[in-house]
Amino acid sequence: MASGNYAQVVEPSRFGGPDRASRSGIWVGIFAITMSFAAFTSALYVRQGSGDGTHIALPSVIYANTLALLLSSFTMEMSRRGIARGLGPEAFGLRKGMVWLVVTLVLGLAFVAGQYLAWRYLAAQGLYLATNSNSSFFYVFTAMHGLHLLGGIAALVYLIGRTAGSNYRFRQSLFDATAIYWHFMDVLWLYLLFVIGTRL
Repeated sequence: MASGNYAQVVEPSRFGGPDRASRSGIWVGIFAITMSFAAFTSALYVRQGSGDGTHIALPSVIYANTLALLLSSFTMEMSRRGIARGLGPEAFGLRKGMVWLVVTLVLGLAFVAGQYLAWRYLAAQGLYLATNSNSSFFYVFTAMHGLHLLGGIAALVYLIGRTAGSNYRFRQSLFDATAIYWHFMDVLWLYLLFVIGTRL
């Protein structure tokens, strides 16, 4: 009974046409984001040569945010694998993948909320965007990363909507591209945390 409904849960990924375009597009986007943050990092090093920065004590919530994002990368991979195996007669993989996908979304939202709390903490210490160069770069780095992460969250919401739909049809390559982007956001944050912790 269920096998007829779930026989084509996920369309097979093909390495041509729209599938190749989605993969190429995500890597082009990742390259562009990497270059923009490399430029910001270079600007940080140049600006610190003027010596007008004041060391920032990182809010402890930053580390909780990092843990949430690391966990979300794990749950995203579990979801991707579950969706990829969701071709069984009971579609168990699909349902399991859906649960992991929702958990990933919740963790992503928790990270964004935690970043807002970090900004509130700095504001309470009298550190704002224009207070000094270090506070400026902290806000710019975290805000830019947060905006890009919101793009990933929007993709997760879209995937959840498609997975919860009546026909369960979407290209596996779309899910894979979203997973790649999400893992990249994780790696990018670890890089930014290193820069913030050692240079600010």
